[in-house]
Amino acid sequence: MATKKKVITKDDIVSKYMEEVLEKGQKPKSVYHFAKENDFTEAEFYAFFGTLEGLEKEIFRLFFENTVNLLHKNEEYQGYDMKNKMLSFYFTFFEILTANRSYVLQSLKIDRNPLKNLVQLTTLRNSFKEYVSEILTDDYRLEQEKFQKFQEKAIQESSWLQLMLTIKFWMEDESPAFEKTDIFIEKSVNASFELMNVAPMNHLIDFGKFLFKEKVYSR
Repeated sequence: MATKKKVITKDDIVSKYMEEVLEKGQKPKSVYHFAKENDFTEAEFYAFFGTLEGLEKEIFRLFFENTVNLLHKNEEYQGYDMKNKMLSFYFTFFEILTANRSYVLQSLKIDRNPLKNLVQLTTLRNSFKEYVSEILTDDYRLEQEKFQKFQEKAIQESSWLQLMLTIKFWMEDESPAFEKTDIFIEKSVNASFELMNVAPMNHLIDFGKFLFKEKVYSR
């Protein structure tokens, strides 16, 4: 009696891809070669991913998803303010990256063109920006509604840049247990939230509105 072939899952494909990149030091040439060498069909691959590039992006998105899932399992997390939620995200996210450090380093350095390597992070970027928007609280939101949309986009983009800088620092960190990265995270997040203090900006906008009214109505 023939044994029934195991059903390939999304997680199986992700795991096999990461293993192949690590063992061979390069990406598979095509979906055909990747599927053939790992004993599943192209059709099984395409049931979950449209391209190998899509699979690469999904791996980093899964790092993000696992981070958020772990955070939501912590009952105390829901009561945190925005800064502490961000700190919790960073520490959890980099624990997951560290658990997969060999793959992350290999995949983000595999192409000579750094921009091609960073394409893998586009889905992570979108997910992270949504996360920043979700945890943004009124403490860091301008009172004037017409400026809020611009402000939110600015916070999302600056937060993404900060995450990218932290990833770069972590990739180059040679300290035991990556303790320098922990220090970098704490100091950079604290500094960014100091810069996000909206009270001075609200005062400047109010002052600008006052000057505008004075100039218009004093004529």
